[in-house]
Parts: sequence; structure tokens; C-alpha cells
Amino acid sequence: MANSNSSSYTTGMEETKRSTEVCLTFPPKVISPGLATILVEKDKDEPLMTYSGPRLHCQMVVIFVLTQIIHRLLEKLGLPLFISQILAGILLSPMLFSDQHSLVNISEDSVSVLGTVGALGFVFFLFLSGVKMDLSLTLKSGKKAICIGLLTVVVPLIFCMTTIKNLHPEGNEFSNKSFFLAVTYSGTSFPVIHNLLSELKILNSELGRLGLSAALIGDIVTLVLTVFSLWVKTGIEKGIKEALMDVGLALLFIVIVVFVLRPVMKWMVKRTPEAGQIKDMCFFIVVLAFMMSPRFTKLFRVYFLFGPFILGLAVPDGPPLGSALVEKLDPIISGLFLPIFATTCGLRFDPSYFKDSTKFAYHQAIGAVVTLLIKFVVSLLVPLLCKMPTRDSFALAFIMISKGIVEMGSYSIMNDSRVISEDIFTHMTIVIILVASIVPILVKKLYDPSRKYLCFQKRTIMNSKLNQELRLISCVHVPSNVSSIINLFNASCLIRDSSIALDVLHLVKLSGRATPLFIAHHKQKKKQPNKSYSENVVLAFEQFERDNREAVSVNVFTAVSPPNLMYEDICNLAMDRLTSFIILPFHRRWYIDGSIESEDQTIRSLNFDILERAPCSIGILVEGRRNLKGSNVRDPLASNNSSSYNIAVIFMGGQDDREALALAKRISQDKNVSLTVIHFKAANSLGAILTENDRMLDDAMLSDIKQSKCLTYIEKQVKDGPETSNYLRSIVEDYQLIIVGRRYKRENPQTSGLQEWCEFQEIGIIGDLLSSADFIGKYSLLIVQQQQRTT
Repeated sequence: MANSNSSSYTTGMEETKRSTEVCLTFPPKVISPGLATILVEKDKDEPLMTYSGPRLHCQMVVIFVLTQIIHRLLEKLGLPLFISQILAGILLSPMLFSDQHSLVNISEDSVSVLGTVGALGFVFFLFLSGVKMDLSLTLKSGKKAICIGLLTVVVPLIFCMTTIKNLHPEGNEFSNKSFFLAVTYSGTSFPVIHNLLSELKILNSELGRLGLSAALIGDIVTLVLTVFSLWVKTGIEKGIKEALMDVGLALLFIVIVVFVLRPVMKWMVKRTPEAGQIKDMCFFIVVLAFMMSPRFTKLFRVYFLFGPFILGLAVPDGPPLGSALVEKLDPIISGLFLPIFATTCGLRFDPSYFKDSTKFAYHQAIGAVVTLLIKFVVSLLVPLLCKMPTRDSFALAFIMISKGIVEMGSYSIMNDSRVISEDIFTHMTIVIILVASIVPILVKKLYDPSRKYLCFQKRTIMNSKLNQELRLISCVHVPSNVSSIINLFNASCLIRDSSIALDVLHLVKLSGRATPLFIAHHKQKKKQPNKSYSENVVLAFEQFERDNREAVSVNVFTAVSPPNLMYEDICNLAMDRLTSFIILPFHRRWYIDGSIESEDQTIRSLNFDILERAPCSIGILVEGRRNLKGSNVRDPLASNNSSSYNIAVIFMGGQDDREALALAKRISQDKNVSLTVIHFKAANSLGAILTENDRMLDDAMLSDIKQSKCLTYIEKQVKDGPETSNYLRSIVEDYQLIIVGRRYKRENPQTSGLQEWCEFQEIGIIGDLLSSADFIGKYSLLIVQQQQRTT
């Protein structure tokens, strides 16, 4: 057995004059000989948990299991996962587990290993937070965001210093760290607010965008004030010469990062092929620079947490470099290391320090609470003065005072480095837990972005006049969507008397940045860098507009946002533009033989979200099938001057079918369009679910069709779903476009027996039937749902 030596150290602190004695064993025991060996030899002096390797693994498992159990119990109350992680650390603290040979073994040696792993995760988190931030947005922030971000830091700071000075008049605001601590109380954390908005799914909302912009401004102000407070403290304690040296070295560090490292990373981005991935070598060089940044910050006398964050700010956001760093590192950091760090912060919490708190700690706690209240009042008054609704103003005020992992981690590190005492850390932990628990619940109660989607008027094609401009939105995910949408409108033979205002929304996944973007290209004078695909979309639709001058007007927008929140961009645009119809691409495309060409489940989830929330009618476009391996085969809707376009409408009754028929009538006014209405009627009326009102509306709409000489009306009686399927299979090849109503959860005799075979609920029974592999054809399919959300 290796010799064991003990060492001890004593540390003091100005405010508390506490001392700590820690005994460590050298050399440390890391790798165990194995569980079987220990059990066979039955060595009681060296149990398995004395080895740091297996002990760390067991602690990680216990932390994960306990955190998930607590979160399952608390998530119904609306509490975030961060609270469960902190509570798991409190439950595992030495108050409950202090036995040296217990499973978690919360000894000083144990906590040092676990804390090191967690601290690594926290530093990585700060680096990735810097990568996601786009400082250029500060120049584009509106006056409201700038005022909120600036005033919610400066005003509470002044009140905090005034409060502490009144409570402790004989103290020096700088030498006893009061000013530095006051900055931490009044500061705003962009990563914390971003995580809060993401968890509440309001990142893309109007309130979420304002909160992010204000948080970005506030975070920068906080960073500047924190650095300034450290310089002032150094000047008072060590002299003006040392303070000026710190300022000079810090500025030199920033110059090296901005004018050396950032150009190198931009050069890496330029060497990456368009829409390609960054080379692994470039990725590892950036990670190596991050790993070395804490050492460089020590050389340049910069607070070690600022180094990785500033380096992250220098990384070009978005693809290919920023997105590669976030996509590869964020899952393991946010999923493994950061939860461990949050739990180790909870391990440091000891309520016994409440009894032994010093007067200085009580004064700091009062100052922190006063700062929080003033920050809330300022965050509330500024939006109210800007005529923001009261509920939204309260929600924004709660967002701006939110606390989370950044504040918790900062206080934990300051506690470990003896910058603050244990009693101050205990008070701050209570404040953070209370604020982080209450804020999400109150914001969720106060702000519901879906309220504005409840329209007081019908925004449907049926309610639009034929000679009135029809406002549409078409969504684009991939290049093939562009040609499909253009071909769809070309098939409708656009005419001047029935013009269309088309808004094209290019949806891009948010990657490598934290702030969503919404770009109106018709307002952009300069081309956007790294937006080549959007540029191609703009060029394609500008040409389409020129080809159909006076019949269609096109505006192109780009929304860069998380896939699960893209519906916010679509619905907000529909509300702002008074849209009557939204065209969504289907998530799956097929080859001509029925095999799948491509599929994207995130698009399917987005389509479901839009179907539930849209403030107008919706159409899902299923592209016509193409030959295998992308052969050059004419799209069924592509321009063809030799013959007319054959469009069919499948009509069974109900509001969705009426909307589909209204759309077909709208796009078939040109003589080159041949429209056929196929009306399926039940041979046996038993089981029909149409109301008397629906029948009257159906008859009124069909009467115009029957009397028209320009349209073809076919009435087909069927007794069940299989007979409907057989008839459709016999006629689908005669048409280039088939329009059907979604008819969600509406099964009648004409579709009986087909519901159980329906794979895609979002396109309804008939839409799913026509898109199945049993129906071979090159036709495109448009499934229509009439506006649902009205008051």
C-alpha cells in the first residue's frame, strides 16, 4: 500500500475571519482494482468508494436519478429543471450524507473531484453562451430595448449602494467589495433569460424578442461594470499603478482576441465550402484556444470566467463554425456537465449559517432584495411608459429579474475562492431559488402569445371577394419547395383581375446563435452575409414576380429560429399581413414508384402546430412524385403551353371542403384551367354527420358550380370508403392538381373503413389516401383546412 501523507491549509477572509482545515491523502486513489477483487479480498480498509473513479461514476448516477425524481414531482407546478438540480444537491449535502463510506461520500476530496467536473461544464457553458451571442444586434436594438437593458442595471445598482451605505455608514463601498457585490445583484444575465424564454416557448414572440434584446444590452452593461468594479477595488487596495496595469493588460487581451483570433476564425469560415461543414482541424483549434483561455486570462490579469466568454464572443456566430461548436458541444455540456455543476452548487448550501450570519451578510441580503424590487419596478415602468399592455409589462418585468445557473455559479465560485463568505452565499442561494421558482410560473400565467391568434373576423378564401387581392403566405424549407410553390401558382394562370399578394417565408433552423432573426428582404439595402440560400429564394421569386407583373406582388422574408418555435414567425406574419391562406410544404416527398425520397419530422411537427394555431386558412402542399434518382422529369404543375391545366376538387361537404372549393374557383378563372368538381354522396344517408347548416351551405355553394358552363361537375354515389378509394384510383392520373378538404375527425359513409389506415392525420383521410403508395401518379395534392380559431 502506498504511503499516505496528510497536508493541511488555513485560509482567512476579511469579513468573516473563518479558517478551514482540510486533510487530503497522497497519492490519491483513482482506479479501483475492480469490484470482484474487493469483494473476494474483503478489504474493509479500502472499500470501493475510497477510489475517486468509481465514486465519481456513482455520484453522477445518483445525481441524475435524484434530479429526475424531483423534477417529475415539481414539473407539474411549472418549476424548471434547474431548481430540481439545486434541490438534489441540497438533499445530497453533508447535512444528510457525511459518512465516509456512503454511496455519495460527500467528503472534501469527493466534492473537489465532482466540483472540478462541474466547473469544467460551467466554463464550457460560458464559452458557448458567448458563441451564441451576436453583439451586432446591440446596434440594431430599438430604443425601448436599450432603455430597459440599461436602466434595469444602473438604477437598481444606485439604490443598492444607497441602501447598503445607510445600513453600514462606516463602511467603504469599494474596499469591502460592496460595489462589486452590488453589480452582481443588479446585473442581467443573457444566457439565463434565453433559457427561460426557450423553456416557456416564447423565444420568438414579440415579448421574447424584446426581452432578449434588453437582456443583451443589460449583460454587456453588467460585464463592463463588473470589470470596472474590479479595477477600482484593485486601485484602492494595491494602488493606482496596479489598477492601470490591469486595465492595460485587459485591453491588450481584448485586442488580441478581436484583431488576431477573430480574423483567424473568419479565415477558417471563408475556407469552408458554401453550405459545407467546418473542418475538424479548425474545430479542434478553436476548442484548444478555449481550453487555454483561463491560463491566458491569468497572464493578462482578467477574471478567469471572462476569458472563455470573451473568446466565445469572438467566434463568428451561426454556420459553419458557431453552429458546429454548439451542435457538438452543447448536448454533452447542457445534458451532463452543467447539471453536475448545478448540483455541486446545491452541495455547498448549509442553512446553519443563517444562525451565524454577520451583520455585513445581513446588510448584503437586504441590499440584494432591495435591488431585486427596484429592478422589477424599473422593468415594469419603462414598458408601461411605452404604452405596452399591462399584462405584457408585468411579464417582461419578471423576465428581467430572473436568476439562474449563471448567478448560482458565480456565487459558488466566489465562495470557493473566498471572495464572499458562507453566510452571504447561503442568503444568495435562497434568493436565487425563490426567484427561479416563481418567475416561470408567473410569466406563463401573465403571457400567452396564442391569444393574439384568436381573430374577431373570418380570414378565409370564402370570405374574400373574387376581384379583391388575395393575401397568401408560402413557407419554404428546402430548394425544392421554391419550384413547387412557383409551379402551383403558374398552374393557376394568374390574372390581373384577381391579383395575389404573396409573402414567401424562408424558414431556417437557428443554429450557433441564441437570438432569432426575422429579415424582411424587400427592406434590406445590402446583401446579408452567409445567407446565400435566402438570396437564391429572393432571386427566384423576384423573377416569378416579373413574369406575372400586375397579377402578383411578392415579398420575401427569412426567419431564423428554433424548429419548435417557427410557428410563431408564421402566425405573427399572418397576423401582420392580414393573410387569408398559408401554404405549408408536406414533410415527406416520394419517388414515382412510391419509395420515400426525403422526410423531415420537424416539418411535420411544425405543420401540426400551424394547423392548431393559425389565424387563417391553411393548405398543405404534397409535391408531385418524381422519377428515381432525381431524373429530369417535368413537374406535374410545371408550365405547359400545349394543353390546359386539369384541377380536381374532391367534395364531400363541410367547411374544409367548401374552403377547398372556394380556392379552386379562385385559381381557375383563366380559360387555360380546367376545373372538375367531384361530389361524393353517400348511397345510404345513415351515419352522415353533416349538420343542417352545413348541408344548406354546401347546397348554396354547389348550386353555382352546377350552373356554371366553365366547370365540370361530377356527382358520384358511393356506399363506403373502399368504393371511394377505387373510384379515385381510376381518375387521379387525369389531373395535375387535386384539392381536398382536411376534414379532421370527420368520418362519414363515403370514408368509412379508411380511418384506421390513415397514417398522416394532418392531411386527413382523403389526403392520406391520395398520397399513399397505392396511388401511382405525378399529380400534386393540396389539403385545405378552413380557419379554426375565431371568437
